Amino acid sequence: MHSHNHLSDTQTTKRRMFIALLLNIIIAISQIIGGVFSGSLSLISDSLHNLSDAVSLFLSYIAIKLKSKNHSYKHTFGFKRAEIIVAFVNSSLLVGVAIYLFYEAIKRFIYPEVIKPDIMGIVAFIGLLGNVIGTILLSKDSKTSINIKSAYLHLLSDTISSVAIVAGAISIYYFEVYWVDPLLTILIGIYILKESYSILINSLHILMEGAPQNLSIEEIAKEVLKTEDVIDIHHIHIWSVGEKDIHIEAHLNVNNMMISETDKIHKSIEKILFEKFGIKHVTLQLECEKCKGIGLIKDSVS
Repeated sequence: MHSHNHLSDTQTTKRRMFIALLLNIIIAISQIIGGVFSGSLSLISDSLHNLSDAVSLFLSYIAIKLKSKNHSYKHTFGFKRAEIIVAFVNSSLLVGVAIYLFYEAIKRFIYPEVIKPDIMGIVAFIGLLGNVIGTILLSKDSKTSINIKSAYLHLLSDTISSVAIVAGAISIYYFEVYWVDPLLTILIGIYILKESYSILINSLHILMEGAPQNLSIEEIAKEVLKTEDVIDIHHIHIWSVGEKDIHIEAHLNVNNMMISETDKIHKSIEKILFEKFGIKHVTLQLECEKCKGIGLIKDSVS
């Protein structure tokens, strides 16, 4: 029953992403046309952002399909890390888009152009409606996946930029303040940069096999050392394969006992690590009077 529900949820997520993808392609095309006819740089820059959104959604869609594939002898962890790679690529694209927007905005400040605010406002409003729909579609799933969150942030930042462009069009129409257009472009770029930075750093940290940032090795060691017959713990390695797929391996010095008696230690530690830290994959190497003094010793933390 659980796997059936999971499959149903995945299919629903993919449908939502596909609808959002189509909306972004339509919006991007309309904004490019509207930007050319109105002369609005912020509208053209927003169309480029929408195109990057479409790429982001497509990559996220592929990553979800790959994630569901079974592991094999060549890919023993499966394709769980596909989502992390896509999150890294998407956030990197966002940084690139932001830098390009800064460049174009500076050029427009130096060489200002007359803009047709009516076309600019109408097209931006159409884009706003599409982005709001796309953001709503992905909002729920963005809370459970860094991959979908990266695509969601693309759409959210585009929604905010569309609001800014509509406001800019109104200002230009009534007050003829054409410098508002490149100013909005810079503000959009700053927002994109801010939102993409955390995802870029987090996904890079996972790809570099960093320990999950919400876990403390010291706290984990203290909990493990509460287990009976465990003397010390050392050579601890913690990493994430997928966003929520945490693995740990460690060496334990234990009291001298038969191998058949160590099963109780394994089960006890696995229960502690899962219930208190959410670690599902545990590999322990039990030793007796080996590597003494290099790890965390029970007496030092009791």
